Amino acid sequence: MTTVSVPLPDEFLRQIEQLIADGIASNKADAIRKAVKKYLEDQAVEAVLKAMEEPSLDGDLDELASKI
Repeated sequence: MTTVSVPLPDEFLRQIEQLIADGIASNKADAIRKAVKKYLEDQAVEAVLKAMEEPSLDGDLDELASKI
């Protein structure tokens, strides 16, 4: 595991400390790991949803080419 040092605004630190006090995270590192994991999961879902919006290339290639 790698350690990363990241400057955070005071408000972020206060909110992280509140997550710890609420029992959502066991410590600062746990809170930040959970936040990064959630962000990466959200990005993966967005990528899938975006890919689903892409036009399909199913069908006759000559007919598809005539539409371009």
